[in-house]
Amino acid sequence: MAAKYAKLHTDLQQILGLAAPPIAITFANAEPDNMGRFDPKMPPTTEDGRTGRVPAGCVFWMRATERAFVTVPADHANCSVGSYTHGLKSMEEIATNADVAALVAAEWVSPADFPKVASVKSKSNYIVYGPLRDMTSDPNVVFIRLNGKQLMMLHDAWPGARMEGKPQCHIIPIAKEDGEVAVSVGCMLSRVRTGMSNNDISCAIPWAVLPELIGKLRGAVAADERVAQYAAADSRRFQ
Repeated sequence: MAAKYAKLHTDLQQILGLAAPPIAITFANAEPDNMGRFDPKMPPTTEDGRTGRVPAGCVFWMRATERAFVTVPADHANCSVGSYTHGLKSMEEIATNADVAALVAAEWVSPADFPKVASVKSKSNYIVYGPLRDMTSDPNVVFIRLNGKQLMMLHDAWPGARMEGKPQCHIIPIAKEDGEVAVSVGCMLSRVRTGMSNNDISCAIPWAVLPELIGKLRGAVAADERVAQYAAADSRRFQ
C-alpha cells in the first residue's frame, strides 16, 4: 500500500516539476495509529475566544511538506473562515467572531458572500496532513502548489478544473465534496498567514481522480515538449 502512495507522489512531483511535495489531507473520525499529533503550544485566546496551534488551517499545508501529523478541530480554531470551510464550525458559530468582523470591515468580503463559500458537509474528529508518500490509507484530497507554467500544464490536462478566488481554503471542500479539481488564485489572508510565495497557486485534487489526472498530465506534458522543440527550432531563424 505504501508503495502506491509513494509512486503517485513521485509521479505528480516529477511530471509537473513541483518545488513543494504534494500533500495529502484526510478527514477522519478515528485517530490514525502510529502518527503523531501536531502539538505546539497554543497562544492566549482572543477576546472572542479564538486560538489554535497555527494562525489558520492553511498553515498546515506548509508544515505538512515536512512530515505527517494529526490535528483536531481546536487546532484550527484561530481562523473562523478555515474552521467553517473544513466543516469544523457552522456559519452561525463564526458569523459574529472578531476575525470575520475585521474582514467585513476591511471590505474584503461582505455578508452576502458567506453563502457562496464552500464547506465540508460533516464535522470530523481529526484531520490528517502529510506528504502523500507517507500516507497509510487513501486521503480525501491531494494538495499541490503550482507556478504559472505548471498551471498551464494542469489546465491542458484537465480543462474542467474550477478556478476559484477567496477564501483560498474553500478549494478543499470543493475537491472533497464535489469531486472537482479546484485551483485558487489565493487570498491575501492565507498568503500572509502561510508565507506562501507570491508565485504560488494552490490546487486541490480529489483522491478519486488523481490516477486519471496523472495519466492526462503525461500526455499534456509530452505534447508541450514537442511544441517547445518546434518553437525553439523555429525561433532560431530570428537570431
